[in-house]
This record gives sequence, structure tokens and C-alpha cells, in this order.
Amino acid sequence: MASSAPPTSTGSAKVDAVAQEAVAATSQLSGLQLYSRFAFAGAVCCSVTHGALTPVDVVKTRIQLDPVTYNRGLIGGFRQVIQKEGAGALLTGFGPTAAGYFLQGAFKFGGYEFFKQQFINQLGYETASNNRTAVYLGSSALAEFFADIALCPLEATRIRLVSDPNFASGLVSGFGKILKNEGVGAFYSGFGPILFKQVPYTMAKFVVFEKVAEQVFRRVDKSTLSDGAVTGVNLGSGLIAGFAAALVSQPADTMLSKINKTPGLPGEGTVSRLVKIGKELGFRGSYAGIGARLFMVGTLTAGQFAIYGDIKRLLGATGGVEISK
Repeated sequence: MASSAPPTSTGSAKVDAVAQEAVAATSQLSGLQLYSRFAFAGAVCCSVTHGALTPVDVVKTRIQLDPVTYNRGLIGGFRQVIQKEGAGALLTGFGPTAAGYFLQGAFKFGGYEFFKQQFINQLGYETASNNRTAVYLGSSALAEFFADIALCPLEATRIRLVSDPNFASGLVSGFGKILKNEGVGAFYSGFGPILFKQVPYTMAKFVVFEKVAEQVFRRVDKSTLSDGAVTGVNLGSGLIAGFAAALVSQPADTMLSKINKTPGLPGEGTVSRLVKIGKELGFRGSYAGIGARLFMVGTLTAGQFAIYGDIKRLLGATGGVEISK
């Protein structure tokens, strides 16, 4: 739902100005028209960036799952995969990656805009602006929870394909094989760790992006910048946000790769499997592949925010409310 008209005055000239701009921005698009555009922009930016970085993700996952063999870093890992399996192996899991993150991106970015607006509606502009970090964190956490419900089955399929190249020929066959042999529950065996990974990741991603962009626009009037310059700010802010998000979520990312590699033992629950994997990994092991992941997450997050902003602008979906000061 688009924002309702703010009160005549909140007592703060700056917040009043933001509120008036928000109402003007949402006057053309509202409701489903507006949020479907947010969702589409998010779906495209996540699918394109994650799909393009499939080779990096393949190497990163191999390092996490078999650090003894793949112990030569990111570049060395590329060479090892190509020497053993050919260049085509670097695209293993491209199908579930592109499809999964298309769905996840729609829920993540569209949901973030939706829940942020709901917080603003409930709190009012001034309160939301004064407590904007909490609004960013709460909105991103809620959006990511629903996004992970959509992502989890495809992420489980991707990891199985990457960890065992002989498991299946692609997305459809791999998905069907897991469903037939292990049941629906196998797709969500990693739901706990994926929440543990993705929720802090997304919270860090959005709040750091918002804060970095806010600092930039405090020094430079956004209205005076060209579209290209705004895209540049989105790229830079997204890169910093990506580094922060990667560091926060790396241990859970490693555990997710481990838990999806093989089925659990009979009667073994997800929590007990996580505890066992955590003990086996230790702190150092949980950060295996961090170099590859910093490069991957920093790059894709920068790309996501740049693409997201550009698609929103092209679609006329400029109704997202900015509550930064």
C-alpha cells in the first residue's frame, strides 16, 4: 500500500520536506502497481548478479566443502576446477541459481519496500526517521524471512549439483531427484541455516547501504546529480554493504553448504546436524572461502543496488520513501 498523506506538520522542517516528496512520488503509482515494480526490479537485479557470478560461487562452494583439496585460493580454485572437470563445470548450478534468486530478489527488495512503508505508516514520518536504523533492520529481516521460503528448495538443489557434479544434469532433474528420493523435507533441511545466514546478511546489506548512501547525500545534493552519478553512488554504497554482509554471514554460509552436501543420518534433526557441523568447523573453518565470498558478495551487492535503482527509475517506481536525514 502506498503511503498516506502525512500530517500538516511534524515539527521538523526536514522531515516535513521528506514526507511531502514521498507523497508526491507515490501519487502516480500505488498499491500493487508500485510494489510489483519494486519486486520485478529486485528479481532482475538478484537473478542477473547471482547468475553472472555462478563460476565464483562454484569455486567458493568447493573450497568450503573440500578445503583440503581446494587450498589454493580463489584463482587457484578456478584452475583446479577447470583442470579436473573442464570450463563447463564453472556453470554448474546456473539454472537453480538464476531461478532461485529471481524469486528471492522479488520478495527481498519488494518486501523491504513494503515493510518499510508499513513501519512508517504505523510510526509516523518523524518517529520512523528518528529510528530509521531500526526500521531498516526490521523491514529487511521480515522481507528476507519470506524470501528464504521461496529460495530454499532451489538453493538446496544448487548446492547438491555443485558438490556432486554427477548428481543430476540440471535444475529440473536435480529438483525431481531430491523430491523423489528424499521428499519435500529435504529441500528445507537447510532452512534454519539459510535463515541464520540470509537474515543477518540482508539486515547488514540494507542498513549499511542506507547509511553509506545517506552520508554521501549529506554532502552532495541528490537532486543535482545525473542518473549516472546516482548509479555510481549506488555501486559504491553497495560494495561497502556487500563486504559487511559477507563478513557477518560467512559462518552460516559455510554451514549451509555442508548441511546440503549430503542427506542427514536417519533420525538426525537439523539442529543436531548444525551443532555437529559447527564443532567440526571451528572458527577458522567457518571462514573457509572468505576471500572468494568477499569478492563475490561485494561485487553482486554493488551490482544489485545499481541495477535495482536503474530499473525502478525506468519503470517509474520512485515511490520508495526515504527517511534518511
